[in-house]
Amino acid sequence: MLSPRFLLLRSAASLTTRSFRTGGVLMHGKAPDMVEVRNKLREIVGASTNWSDHQQAMAERVSLSSMLAKSQNDLPAKRMKDSYQEVHLPLGSEPQLREKYLTFHNTVRFGRILEDLDSLAVLISYSHTYNEALKRSPLSIVTALVDKIDMRQHIIYPDCDIKFTGHVTWVGKTSIEAKMHMSQFRDGAYAPVLDATFVMVARDPENKRAAFVNPLKPEGPEDEKLFQEGEANKSRRVDLSTASLLKVAPTDEERKIVHSLFLNTLDTKTVSFRSRVLPPNSVWMEDAKLKGLEICHPQERNIFNRIFGGFLMRKAYELGWANACSYGGCRPSLVAVDDILFQKPVEIGSLLLLSSQVCYTQGKHIQVRVHSEVFDPLTRQHNTTNVFHFTFVSDRDVPNIIPNTYGESMLYLDGKRHFNQTVEN
Repeated sequence: MLSPRFLLLRSAASLTTRSFRTGGVLMHGKAPDMVEVRNKLREIVGASTNWSDHQQAMAERVSLSSMLAKSQNDLPAKRMKDSYQEVHLPLGSEPQLREKYLTFHNTVRFGRILEDLDSLAVLISYSHTYNEALKRSPLSIVTALVDKIDMRQHIIYPDCDIKFTGHVTWVGKTSIEAKMHMSQFRDGAYAPVLDATFVMVARDPENKRAAFVNPLKPEGPEDEKLFQEGEANKSRRVDLSTASLLKVAPTDEERKIVHSLFLNTLDTKTVSFRSRVLPPNSVWMEDAKLKGLEICHPQERNIFNRIFGGFLMRKAYELGWANACSYGGCRPSLVAVDDILFQKPVEIGSLLLLSSQVCYTQGKHIQVRVHSEVFDPLTRQHNTTNVFHFTFVSDRDVPNIIPNTYGESMLYLDGKRHFNQTVEN
Protein backbone atom coordinates (compact mmCIF):
# COMPACT_ATOMS: atom_id res chain seq x y z
CA MET A 1 0.00 0.00 0.00
CA LEU A 2 1.35 3.46 -0.90
CA SER A 3 2.24 5.67 2.04
CA PRO A 4 -0.14 8.53 2.89
CA ARG A 5 2.61 10.90 1.77
CA PHE A 6 2.60 9.48 -1.73
CA LEU A 7 -1.17 9.28 -1.89
CA LEU A 8 -1.33 12.96 -1.00
CA LEU A 9 1.27 13.94 -3.58
CA ARG A 10 -0.37 11.79 -6.22
CA SER A 11 -3.75 13.38 -5.68
CA ALA A 12 -2.13 16.83 -5.86
CA ALA A 13 -0.58 15.87 -9.20
CA SER A 14 -3.55 14.25 -10.95
CA LEU A 15 -3.52 13.12 -14.56
CA THR A 16 -5.29 16.17 -15.92
CA THR A 17 -3.41 18.66 -18.07
CA ARG A 18 -1.07 20.68 -15.87
CA SER A 19 2.54 21.80 -15.43
CA PHE A 20 5.24 19.44 -14.20
CA ARG A 21 8.45 20.57 -12.61
CA THR A 22 11.27 18.35 -13.82
CA GLY A 23 14.74 19.19 -12.62
CA GLY A 24 13.50 22.67 -11.79
CA VAL A 25 12.12 23.32 -15.28
CA LEU A 26 8.38 23.46 -15.89
CA MET A 27 7.06 21.05 -18.51
CA HIS A 28 3.49 21.84 -19.57
CA GLY A 29 0.87 19.29 -20.57
CA LYS A 30 0.79 15.62 -19.71
CA ALA A 31 3.26 13.91 -17.36
CA PRO A 32 6.68 13.29 -18.95
CA ASP A 33 7.67 9.86 -20.20
CA MET A 34 11.03 8.12 -19.95
CA VAL A 35 12.33 9.57 -23.21
CA GLU A 36 11.72 13.05 -21.83
CA VAL A 37 13.37 12.09 -18.54
CA ARG A 38 16.58 11.02 -20.28
CA ASN A 39 16.55 14.07 -22.53
CA LYS A 40 16.14 16.26 -19.47
CA LEU A 41 19.12 14.57 -17.78
CA ARG A 42 21.29 15.28 -20.83
CA GLU A 43 20.20 18.92 -20.69
CA ILE A 44 20.97 19.21 -16.97
CA VAL A 45 24.60 18.10 -17.39
CA GLY A 46 25.15 19.35 -20.94
CA ALA A 47 25.52 15.90 -22.50
CA SER A 48 25.07 15.14 -26.19
CA THR A 49 23.27 12.30 -27.93
CA ASN A 50 26.20 11.96 -30.34
CA TRP A 51 29.22 9.94 -29.23
CA SER A 52 31.84 12.36 -30.61
CA ASP A 53 30.07 15.45 -29.26
CA HIS A 54 29.45 13.72 -25.97
CA GLN A 55 33.17 13.32 -25.29
CA GLN A 56 33.75 17.02 -25.92
CA ALA A 57 30.82 18.01 -23.70
CA MET A 58 32.19 15.92 -20.84
CA ALA A 59 35.60 17.55 -21.23
CA GLU A 60 33.96 20.97 -20.97
CA ARG A 61 32.31 20.02 -17.66
CA VAL A 62 35.66 20.33 -15.92
CA SER A 63 35.21 24.10 -15.83
CA LEU A 64 32.10 23.68 -13.65
CA SER A 65 34.17 22.66 -10.61
CA SER A 66 34.29 26.28 -9.43
CA MET A 67 30.51 26.20 -8.98
CA LEU A 68 30.60 23.45 -6.36
CA ALA A 69 29.68 24.34 -2.79
CA LYS A 70 32.56 24.47 -0.32
CA SER A 71 30.35 22.99 2.41
CA GLN A 72 26.79 21.76 2.82
CA ASN A 73 26.01 24.85 4.91
CA ASP A 74 26.43 26.96 1.79
CA LEU A 75 23.47 25.25 0.13
CA PRO A 76 19.79 26.02 0.83
CA ALA A 77 17.69 23.30 2.45
CA LYS A 78 15.12 21.63 0.21
CA ARG A 79 11.74 20.06 0.97
CA MET A 80 10.74 16.54 -0.02
CA LYS A 81 8.09 17.84 -2.38
CA ASP A 82 10.71 19.89 -4.24
CA SER A 83 12.07 16.69 -5.76
CA TYR A 84 8.74 14.95 -6.38
CA GLN A 85 8.49 13.42 -9.85
CA GLU A 86 5.72 11.64 -11.72
CA VAL A 87 6.61 9.87 -14.96
CA HIS A 88 4.41 7.79 -17.26
CA LEU A 89 5.22 4.73 -19.34
CA PRO A 90 2.33 4.57 -21.85
CA LEU A 91 2.46 0.88 -22.74
CA GLY A 92 -1.30 0.75 -23.21
CA SER A 93 -1.65 3.76 -25.48
CA GLU A 94 1.59 3.44 -27.49
CA PRO A 95 1.95 -0.02 -29.10
CA GLN A 96 5.27 0.91 -30.71
CA LEU A 97 6.79 1.50 -27.26
CA ARG A 98 5.38 -1.81 -26.04
CA GLU A 99 7.76 -3.77 -28.29
CA LYS A 100 10.76 -2.58 -26.28
CA TYR A 101 9.27 -3.93 -23.05
CA LEU A 102 7.55 -7.08 -24.27
CA THR A 103 8.71 -10.61 -23.42
CA PHE A 104 8.02 -13.74 -25.44
CA HIS A 105 5.55 -14.78 -22.72
CA ASN A 106 3.54 -11.55 -23.10
CA THR A 107 4.75 -9.92 -19.91
CA VAL A 108 6.95 -6.89 -19.27
CA ARG A 109 10.75 -7.19 -19.28
CA PHE A 110 11.66 -6.32 -15.72
CA GLY A 111 15.20 -5.45 -16.79
CA ARG A 112 13.73 -2.51 -18.70
CA ILE A 113 11.90 -1.40 -15.56
CA LEU A 114 15.22 -1.42 -13.69
CA GLU A 115 16.65 0.89 -16.33
CA ASP A 116 13.72 3.28 -15.93
CA LEU A 117 13.96 3.30 -12.14
CA ASP A 118 17.66 4.14 -12.36
CA SER A 119 17.00 7.08 -14.69
CA LEU A 120 14.18 8.34 -12.48
CA ALA A 121 16.34 8.15 -9.33
CA VAL A 122 18.98 10.31 -11.01
CA LEU A 123 16.37 12.88 -12.09
CA ILE A 124 14.86 12.99 -8.59
CA SER A 125 18.32 13.65 -7.16
CA TYR A 126 19.02 16.45 -9.64
CA SER A 127 15.62 17.96 -8.80
CA HIS A 128 16.67 18.07 -5.16
CA THR A 129 19.96 19.82 -5.98
CA TYR A 130 18.50 22.13 -8.64
CA ASN A 131 19.87 25.67 -8.69
CA GLU A 132 17.95 27.97 -11.04
CA ALA A 133 20.94 30.33 -11.23
CA LEU A 134 23.02 27.68 -13.02
CA LYS A 135 22.49 26.66 -16.63
CA ARG A 136 24.12 23.28 -16.05
CA SER A 137 24.59 21.31 -12.86
CA PRO A 138 28.20 20.94 -11.72
CA LEU A 139 27.27 17.71 -9.93
CA SER A 140 27.78 14.23 -11.31
CA ILE A 141 25.07 12.18 -9.61
CA VAL A 142 25.42 8.42 -9.94
CA THR A 143 23.83 5.33 -8.40
CA ALA A 144 25.76 3.96 -5.44
CA LEU A 145 23.34 1.31 -4.23
CA VAL A 146 19.96 -0.21 -4.92
CA ASP A 147 18.96 -0.70 -1.31
CA LYS A 148 15.73 -2.57 -1.95
CA ILE A 149 13.06 -3.28 -4.54
CA ASP A 150 9.99 -5.06 -3.18
CA MET A 151 7.43 -6.49 -5.59
CA ARG A 152 3.80 -5.89 -4.68
CA GLN A 153 2.55 -8.10 -7.50
CA HIS A 154 4.32 -10.59 -9.76
CA ILE A 155 2.58 -9.80 -13.06
CA ILE A 156 3.26 -6.60 -15.00
CA TYR A 157 0.91 -6.30 -17.97
CA PRO A 158 2.43 -5.22 -21.30
CA ASP A 159 -0.71 -3.44 -22.55
CA CYS A 160 -1.51 -1.23 -19.56
CA ASP A 161 -0.03 2.18 -18.76
CA ILE A 162 2.53 2.42 -15.97
CA LYS A 163 3.17 5.33 -13.64
CA PHE A 164 6.32 6.02 -11.60
CA THR A 165 6.34 8.45 -8.67
CA GLY A 166 9.08 9.31 -6.22
CA HIS A 167 11.07 11.90 -4.30
CA VAL A 168 14.06 12.31 -2.02
CA THR A 169 13.45 10.96 1.49
CA TRP A 170 16.87 11.34 3.13
CA VAL A 171 20.23 13.01 2.48
CA GLY A 172 23.69 12.85 3.98
CA LYS A 173 26.44 15.32 3.16
CA THR A 174 27.13 13.87 -0.29
CA SER A 175 24.51 11.11 -0.64
CA ILE A 176 20.80 11.02 -1.41
CA GLU A 177 18.12 8.39 -0.78
CA ALA A 178 15.28 8.33 -3.31
CA LYS A 179 12.13 6.28 -2.79
CA MET A 180 10.03 5.39 -5.81
CA HIS A 181 6.74 3.63 -6.41
CA MET A 182 5.49 2.02 -9.58
CA SER A 183 1.81 1.41 -10.29
CA GLN A 184 -0.14 0.14 -13.30
CA PHE A 185 -3.50 1.22 -14.65
CA ARG A 186 -5.90 -1.72 -14.80
CA ASP A 187 -9.66 -2.09 -14.30
CA GLY A 188 -10.10 1.66 -14.09
CA ALA A 189 -7.53 2.42 -11.40
CA TYR A 190 -3.80 2.41 -10.66
CA ALA A 191 -2.65 -0.55 -8.54
CA PRO A 192 0.77 -0.71 -6.81
CA VAL A 193 3.40 -2.92 -8.47
CA LEU A 194 6.64 -2.24 -6.61
CA ASP A 195 8.43 -0.03 -4.10
CA ALA A 196 12.08 0.87 -4.63
CA THR A 197 14.80 2.61 -2.61
CA PHE A 198 17.95 3.86 -4.35
CA VAL A 199 20.98 5.56 -2.82
CA MET A 200 22.72 8.09 -5.03
CA VAL A 201 26.02 9.90 -4.55
CA ALA A 202 27.10 13.32 -5.80
CA ARG A 203 30.53 13.75 -7.33
CA ASP A 204 32.45 16.63 -8.90
CA PRO A 205 32.12 17.33 -12.67
CA GLU A 206 34.95 14.87 -13.42
CA ASN A 207 33.35 12.20 -11.19
CA LYS A 208 36.55 11.94 -9.15
CA ARG A 209 35.64 13.18 -5.66
CA ALA A 210 32.58 13.64 -3.48
CA ALA A 211 30.51 16.83 -3.69
CA PHE A 212 28.05 18.34 -1.24
CA VAL A 213 24.28 18.21 -1.78
CA ASN A 214 21.49 20.37 -0.38
CA PRO A 215 20.29 19.42 3.10
CA LEU A 216 16.75 18.12 3.44
CA LYS A 217 14.14 19.82 5.62
CA PRO A 218 11.24 17.51 6.56
CA GLU A 219 7.84 19.17 6.80
CA GLY A 220 5.34 17.51 9.10
CA PRO A 221 5.18 14.08 10.75
CA GLU A 222 5.01 12.07 7.52
CA ASP A 223 8.15 13.71 6.16
CA GLU A 224 9.88 13.17 9.47
CA LYS A 225 8.91 9.50 9.46
CA LEU A 226 10.38 9.02 5.98
CA PHE A 227 13.55 10.82 7.00
CA GLN A 228 13.96 8.64 10.10
CA GLU A 229 13.46 5.55 7.95
CA GLY A 230 16.33 6.82 5.81
CA GLU A 231 18.51 7.17 8.91
CA ALA A 232 17.57 3.62 9.93
CA ASN A 233 18.41 2.35 6.44
CA LYS A 234 21.85 3.95 6.67
CA SER A 235 22.49 2.35 10.07
CA ARG A 236 21.34 -1.03 8.77
CA ARG A 237 23.70 -0.82 5.83
CA VAL A 238 26.61 -0.02 8.16
CA ASP A 239 25.73 -2.98 10.39
CA LEU A 240 25.46 -5.35 7.42
CA SER A 241 28.81 -4.20 6.08
CA THR A 242 30.45 -4.68 9.48
CA ALA A 243 29.03 -8.21 9.78
CA SER A 244 29.97 -9.21 6.22
CA LEU A 245 31.28 -12.74 5.86
CA LEU A 246 34.13 -11.26 3.86
CA LYS A 247 35.26 -9.55 7.07
CA VAL A 248 34.18 -11.63 10.07
CA ALA A 249 33.49 -15.28 10.86
CA PRO A 250 29.95 -16.71 10.73
CA THR A 251 27.84 -16.67 13.87
CA ASP A 252 27.58 -19.77 16.08
CA GLU A 253 24.21 -20.62 14.55
CA GLU A 254 25.59 -20.23 11.02
CA ARG A 255 28.56 -22.46 11.82
CA LYS A 256 26.17 -25.15 12.96
CA ILE A 257 24.23 -24.85 9.70
CA VAL A 258 27.42 -25.30 7.67
CA HIS A 259 28.50 -28.30 9.72
CA SER A 260 25.06 -29.87 9.39
CA LEU A 261 25.22 -29.48 5.60
CA PHE A 262 28.65 -31.10 5.65
CA LEU A 263 27.47 -34.06 7.75
CA ASN A 264 24.49 -34.61 5.45
CA THR A 265 26.83 -35.11 2.49
CA LEU A 266 29.27 -37.56 4.08
CA ASP A 267 29.43 -41.06 2.66
CA THR A 268 28.53 -43.30 5.60
CA LYS A 269 30.13 -46.29 3.89
CA THR A 270 33.63 -44.87 3.83
CA VAL A 271 33.63 -42.72 6.97
CA SER A 272 35.97 -40.28 5.23
CA PHE A 273 36.05 -36.49 5.33
CA ARG A 274 36.84 -36.43 1.61
CA SER A 275 34.10 -38.73 0.41
CA ARG A 276 30.99 -36.65 -0.25
CA VAL A 277 27.59 -37.80 -1.51
CA LEU A 278 24.86 -35.55 -2.87
CA PRO A 279 21.63 -35.96 -0.84
CA PRO A 280 18.33 -36.71 -2.67
CA ASN A 281 16.56 -33.81 -4.38
CA SER A 282 19.70 -31.67 -4.18
CA VAL A 283 22.15 -29.92 -6.51
CA TRP A 284 25.80 -29.12 -5.89
CA MET A 285 26.35 -25.38 -5.90
CA GLU A 286 29.04 -25.82 -8.52
CA ASP A 287 26.37 -27.09 -10.92
CA ALA A 288 24.05 -24.10 -10.45
CA LYS A 289 26.00 -21.41 -12.30
CA LEU A 290 25.33 -19.45 -15.46
CA LYS A 291 27.74 -16.99 -17.04
CA GLY A 292 27.60 -14.30 -19.69
CA LEU A 293 29.77 -11.72 -21.47
CA GLU A 294 28.90 -8.21 -22.64
CA ILE A 295 30.99 -5.94 -24.83
CA CYS A 296 30.24 -2.43 -23.58
CA HIS A 297 29.45 -0.31 -26.63
CA PRO A 298 28.89 3.49 -26.66
CA GLN A 299 25.16 2.92 -27.22
CA GLU A 300 24.84 1.84 -23.57
CA ARG A 301 26.60 4.88 -22.09
CA ASN A 302 25.11 7.17 -19.47
CA ILE A 303 25.20 10.96 -19.39
CA PHE A 304 28.72 10.81 -17.91
CA ASN A 305 30.25 8.72 -20.67
CA ARG A 306 30.31 5.47 -18.75
CA ILE A 307 28.11 2.41 -19.01
CA PHE A 308 24.56 3.10 -17.79
CA GLY A 309 23.89 1.48 -14.40
CA GLY A 310 20.40 0.51 -15.52
CA PHE A 311 21.91 -1.48 -18.40
CA LEU A 312 24.13 -3.36 -15.94
CA MET A 313 21.12 -4.13 -13.75
CA ARG A 314 19.09 -5.32 -16.72
CA LYS A 315 21.80 -7.69 -17.91
CA ALA A 316 22.42 -9.03 -14.39
CA TYR A 317 18.70 -9.53 -13.77
CA GLU A 318 18.15 -11.38 -17.05
CA LEU A 319 21.10 -13.69 -16.37
CA GLY A 320 19.92 -14.30 -12.80
CA TRP A 321 16.38 -14.98 -13.99
CA ALA A 322 17.63 -17.45 -16.62
CA ASN A 323 19.66 -19.26 -13.97
CA ALA A 324 16.67 -19.46 -11.61
CA CYS A 325 14.50 -20.66 -14.50
CA SER A 326 16.99 -23.39 -15.41
CA TYR A 327 17.41 -24.42 -11.78
CA GLY A 328 13.71 -24.59 -10.91
CA GLY A 329 12.54 -26.01 -14.21
CA CYS A 330 9.87 -23.33 -14.75
CA ARG A 331 9.51 -19.57 -15.18
CA PRO A 332 10.14 -17.93 -11.79
CA SER A 333 8.66 -14.67 -10.53
CA LEU A 334 10.72 -11.93 -8.93
CA VAL A 335 10.10 -11.33 -5.23
CA ALA A 336 12.75 -8.74 -4.42
CA VAL A 337 15.96 -7.07 -5.53
CA ASP A 338 18.29 -6.52 -2.63
CA ASP A 339 21.54 -4.70 -1.96
CA ILE A 340 22.91 -4.01 -5.45
CA LEU A 341 26.27 -2.40 -4.85
CA PHE A 342 27.98 -0.30 -7.52
CA GLN A 343 31.65 -0.59 -6.58
CA LYS A 344 33.31 0.78 -9.71
CA PRO A 345 32.12 2.44 -12.92
CA VAL A 346 32.28 0.44 -16.13
CA GLU A 347 34.07 2.21 -18.96
CA ILE A 348 33.02 2.23 -22.60
CA GLY A 349 34.72 -0.61 -24.49
CA SER A 350 35.07 -2.86 -21.44
CA LEU A 351 34.59 -6.61 -21.53
CA LEU A 352 32.01 -7.25 -18.82
CA LEU A 353 31.91 -10.75 -17.35
CA LEU A 354 28.71 -11.73 -15.53
CA SER A 355 28.48 -14.80 -13.32
CA SER A 356 25.23 -15.88 -11.65
CA GLN A 357 25.06 -18.42 -8.84
CA VAL A 358 22.12 -20.03 -7.09
CA CYS A 359 23.37 -19.67 -3.54
CA TYR A 360 20.36 -20.50 -1.35
CA THR A 361 17.01 -22.23 -1.70
CA GLN A 362 14.03 -22.70 0.59
CA GLY A 363 10.79 -24.32 -0.50
CA LYS A 364 9.78 -22.58 -3.72
CA HIS A 365 12.26 -19.72 -3.32
CA ILE A 366 15.57 -19.32 -5.14
CA GLN A 367 18.20 -16.81 -4.06
CA VAL A 368 20.57 -15.80 -6.88
CA ARG A 369 23.77 -13.79 -6.63
CA VAL A 370 25.20 -12.18 -9.77
CA HIS A 371 28.79 -10.98 -9.77
CA SER A 372 30.03 -8.66 -12.50
CA GLU A 373 33.61 -7.80 -13.28
CA VAL A 374 35.57 -6.01 -15.96
CA PHE A 375 38.28 -8.00 -17.73
CA ASP A 376 41.23 -6.22 -19.33
CA PRO A 377 42.55 -8.51 -22.08
CA LEU A 378 45.86 -6.61 -22.23
CA THR A 379 46.77 -6.80 -18.54
CA ARG A 380 44.69 -9.96 -17.87
CA GLN A 381 43.32 -8.26 -14.75
CA HIS A 382 39.80 -8.74 -13.35
CA ASN A 383 38.12 -5.98 -11.32
CA THR A 384 34.76 -6.40 -9.59
CA THR A 385 32.26 -3.68 -10.53
CA ASN A 386 28.93 -4.86 -9.11
CA VAL A 387 27.27 -7.51 -6.96
CA PHE A 388 23.54 -8.17 -7.41
CA HIS A 389 21.11 -10.12 -5.22
CA PHE A 390 17.76 -11.38 -6.53
CA THR A 391 15.05 -13.41 -4.80
CA PHE A 392 12.79 -15.48 -7.07
CA VAL A 393 9.84 -17.74 -6.38
CA SER A 394 8.88 -20.79 -8.45
CA ASP A 395 5.44 -22.40 -8.77
CA ARG A 396 6.83 -25.62 -7.30
CA ASP A 397 9.33 -26.72 -4.68
CA VAL A 398 12.90 -26.55 -5.98
CA PRO A 399 15.90 -28.80 -5.22
CA ASN A 400 18.10 -27.94 -2.25
CA ILE A 401 21.34 -26.20 -3.12
CA ILE A 402 24.35 -27.83 -1.42
CA PRO A 403 27.78 -26.17 -0.95
CA ASN A 404 30.86 -28.35 -1.30
CA THR A 405 33.68 -26.02 -0.24
CA TYR A 406 34.15 -23.49 2.54
CA GLY A 407 33.88 -20.63 0.04
CA GLU A 408 30.60 -22.02 -1.26
CA SER A 409 29.38 -22.38 2.33
CA MET A 410 30.00 -18.65 2.84
CA LEU A 411 28.01 -17.94 -0.34
CA TYR A 412 25.23 -20.13 1.04
CA LEU A 413 25.15 -18.22 4.36
CA ASP A 414 25.28 -14.85 2.57
CA GLY A 415 22.37 -15.93 0.38
CA LYS A 416 20.46 -17.07 3.46
CA ARG A 417 21.00 -13.68 5.09
CA HIS A 418 19.65 -11.84 2.06
CA PHE A 419 16.70 -14.18 1.81
CA ASN A 420 15.83 -13.81 5.49
CA GLN A 421 16.03 -10.03 5.18
CA THR A 422 13.61 -10.17 2.25
CA VAL A 423 11.16 -12.43 4.13
CA GLU A 424 11.32 -10.31 7.29
CA ASN A 425 10.49 -7.15 5.38
